[in-house]
This record gives sequence, structure tokens and C-alpha cells, in this order.
Amino acid sequence: MNVLLVSPEFPDTFWSFKHAIKFIRKKASLPPLGLLTVAAMLPEEWNKRLVDLNAQNLKGEDLEWADIAMIGCMTVQRESAARVIKRCRDAGLKIVAGGPLFSSEHEHFPDVDHFVLDEAEETLPVFLSDLERGCPQPIYRAEKYPEVTETPIPLWELVDLSRYASMSIQYSRGCPYDCEFCDVTVLFGHRPRTKTSAQITAELAALRDHGWRGRIFFVDDNLIGNKRRLREDLLPTLIEWRKRHGSAAFYTEATINLADDPVLMASMVEAGFDTVFVGIETPAEESLVECSKKQNTRRDLVEDVKKIQRAGMQVQAGFIVGFDNDEPSIFRRQIEFIQRSGIVTAMVGILQAPYGTKLYERLKREERLLGEFKGDNEGTTNFIPKMDVDTLREGYRSILAHIYAPEHFYRRARTFLREYRPRTRTPLSFENALAGIRAFYELGIRSRGRGHYWGLIFWTLFRRPVLLPVAITIAVDGYHCRKISELYIL
Repeated sequence: MNVLLVSPEFPDTFWSFKHAIKFIRKKASLPPLGLLTVAAMLPEEWNKRLVDLNAQNLKGEDLEWADIAMIGCMTVQRESAARVIKRCRDAGLKIVAGGPLFSSEHEHFPDVDHFVLDEAEETLPVFLSDLERGCPQPIYRAEKYPEVTETPIPLWELVDLSRYASMSIQYSRGCPYDCEFCDVTVLFGHRPRTKTSAQITAELAALRDHGWRGRIFFVDDNLIGNKRRLREDLLPTLIEWRKRHGSAAFYTEATINLADDPVLMASMVEAGFDTVFVGIETPAEESLVECSKKQNTRRDLVEDVKKIQRAGMQVQAGFIVGFDNDEPSIFRRQIEFIQRSGIVTAMVGILQAPYGTKLYERLKREERLLGEFKGDNEGTTNFIPKMDVDTLREGYRSILAHIYAPEHFYRRARTFLREYRPRTRTPLSFENALAGIRAFYELGIRSRGRGHYWGLIFWTLFRRPVLLPVAITIAVDGYHCRKISELYIL
């Protein structure tokens, strides 16, 4: 059996970092971890080929070689997934699909032969058994959330690691919180299920054996969902790993209450974490209450961000406008918060209602739904907002125009660098040097904000010289975000 695994293309969004990774000559930010893990669950005797459309093209010879195509993707990859399905169908291939997009809306894809939905540990073995017996069913759904202690090591040999800016590892699935707009708990439940330290060590070793020495993203939606396991199991494992194998750099996602635990933050930094993405969403308390983001309420969010920065981790963050309780003043408040906090990479979007969430069900009852959930930040929404829609769109654009204007972006970068207290010095790697050279030309010569860029560079050289590689990296990330913002502002 020749199986072709295809990862559809991501559109140009904040999360793609498409314009930033060009500085280090990479094709994509991250490999398709889900498909690589699924590949490891397939029969060993099958011939496997993976095509990631974010890093390579799907060729006619790939389709001719295959007996079956397996497609896995997220909602934001919908348009590319539809094109892939058509090509596979035209080539006469049987099509198997899974992942968050199809788990939420499989009925929108009639040309798929078999849907293996939810988590593959639960549904893929049943599909493979039926396929072997010659009676595969159209749809496979899970009856429970599986444990991840038997999840195999991804088949890294299926991808060219040199094409990617980072690698990825998943430690846990699930989140204990219940944010109205979030589909994480719909897909993975409220109980964080974790891998063992032995699994993580084996995955790190596999990446190392394949020659990887760069950054690694722990893709958990909330790494601190199970603090006890994190504190007692994962972090000690990573600390020991770094002692044996040198400085490894990790980044992840977590909730803002990480700031309440200085001991945990110190352990994360010692383990190698230098960046964390946090869902701030909004400085408006009434909107946080509205969306049940209780972990963000009754606290000084700016000070919390600075606590994490001072602990030695950069904070990247997501922000949302378009809540029912948002007033027109929210756009100014968002700008002020982002600038004061020194959150350099601020990903701002208009609220959307993902399928299956409490927000989606509420808006359905209120007959306010419009169109499909796209899963990106393109400045639109899939429901009728309480705020005038033109006011919402113009306010959204005003945020992006302000925070990524060179004057304001580079001022915010200095705010961050004043607070940031890394525990180890960032080594000057080949990729750091390459990014610096490209930044010199692209940001220091060609960019309309070149004066502000040089202001940041010279400020860093005189005030925080050890942070020069960090300053260059955040300038490059800001270039990407500015490019994305321009798409939404026009």
C-alpha cells in the first residue's frame, strides 16, 4: 500500500511567520506534527510519502505513486484542503481525511471517502482494521478522549527538517478552562492528558538523531493545564536533558496565571523556555466575563505580562475585538495595553465563532450566525456583532495600523527589552547571523521604518548589548506582522 499524506497550505496569517522565515531561508515555520504522528500509527509495511504544501509542491508523480491519500489539517487550511481533495479525486485516489477541520465540519466535504475524526489514537486503529477486512466505513468518531501515553514518535524521516524554522512536540492535550469562543475543549476536553517524561525524552532524542539543533515548539494549547505534572515530571526532565545535550530553546502556549507562580516560571526558564504565547484577548473586564475567560479577570494584566518578561520569557499574545460588551473605546484601550505591556508580537483578530463552541451555540440560538468559520484573522467575522460592523472593521484596522507602524512597534520593542531578563545568553548561531545580515538590508536600508530600526539596534548596543540577537529577531517578527497587517488594512 502506497499512502500519500498531504498537509494543505496555510494562508498568509500572523501565525504563519511567512515573511519572517524568509530571513533565514526557510520554507515554513513548523512541520505538520499531526500527520507525522499519524504516519507512525500506520502499518509498518506500508510505503509512506508526506507532502507539506507549505514547504513543497504536490506533484503529479506523487498522485500517480499513491494508492490512497490521507489529508489532515486545521480549519484555517480549508481552501487549500478543498483544492487537494479535488486533485486527489481527479487522480482517482481514495481519500481519507481527519484533523480539526474535518472533525468540526466533515459534512461540507462530500468527495472524501472516509473520515477518521477526533483523535487518531482512538479512531485510526478501527479504520485500519476495517480497511484490512475490506469494509471501511464512511465516518469514524471517538467515544472518549484517549490517553496519550501510547502515542508514537512522529516519523521525522518523512520530512526535510532543513526546510523548517522550528520543530514541534506535543506534551499534553486538553485545557481546564472554559472560554466561550475556544474550540480546544470541544476537540480535546477539559482534562489535560499528558505524555510521560520518557516519551518526551524519546521524541527529543529522535529529533536530535535526525540532526535537529534548533528551536522546538511545545504545541500544547495550555502547557500549564496540569501544573503538578509539569512541575514534577516534564520540567525536571528537560532540565536534565539540557545538562546532557547543551542549550535547547523551547517555546509554548500558556494562560496568564503563569505569572502567579514565580517558582514555576523559574523552572521553565531553566528548562529552556524563552517565549510563551498567552491569550490576553482584551483589557475590558466586562468582555472577559462575557466570554468566561475567568483566569484573566480581577488582575493587573500589564503587570502580569511584565512578571513573565522579567522571569526570562518573551510574551507573545492574542487579542480580540468584537465582543458584545465592547464599546468603541475598546480600540484605543487595546492599543494602549499593547504598547504599555511591551508585547512585541501582538496577534489581533475580530471575534469569530468556531463550530461546536458555546459561543457558536449561543449565537445560533440568537439567530446571529453568518457564513462559515474561517479560523484566521482576516478582519471579518461569521456572526452579526452588537457593534456596528463598519465601526468594528475600521476600529480593528486602526489597531493594526497603529501597533505595527514602525514608530510604535520599535518603541514597544524597547519597552520589552527594558523588562526582559533572560537567564542565559542567546548564542549567535548561523541563523541569527543570517537574519542579522538580511535585516541589515531589508529593515535597515529598504524599509520605510529604517530610522526606527537603527534606533532599536543602537539603543540595544548601548543599553542591553547581550540582547542584540533578540532585538534582531523581534524586528524580523515585526516585519512579518507589519506585512500581514497591511493585508487587513487595505
